[in-house]
Amino acid sequence: MNELTIEATVENITAVTEFVNEQLEAYDCPPKAKMQIDIAIDELFGNIAQYAYDPDTGPATVRVEVEEAPLAVIITFIDHGKPYDPLSRKDPDVTLPVEERDLGGLGVFLVKKTMDEISYEYRNGQNILRIRKTMREAGKNI
Repeated sequence: MNELTIEATVENITAVTEFVNEQLEAYDCPPKAKMQIDIAIDELFGNIAQYAYDPDTGPATVRVEVEEAPLAVIITFIDHGKPYDPLSRKDPDVTLPVEERDLGGLGVFLVKKTMDEISYEYRNGQNILRIRKTMREAGKNI
């Protein structure tokens, strides 16, 4: 397990993505899975940066764990900001024309659709959001 604690700012999304990608490279993560993980980081860390401590900023920890058989990565985002469960929000109706949709929610919806698991809990004054993505199953890339 490796972790990075960094100020939750939009400017630090790149640093978080690079940190996670370093871990993924060690396991030869397939390009499609890496792209989906990068999008999830952008969305989830971006939400923490924009909303968790608003109008101030604060720290966020990103933890990366790798499981074997099947090879999967678990990324945990932890902050001490305002309690907020992004999974409790109703998924947007993507069948509606863009001009008729409510604002927001599309990024988290995309993360839900591309990750194998996503969970949220608020514990000990912390938002804990965890995503899991399988990188490889029995000799084949995902």
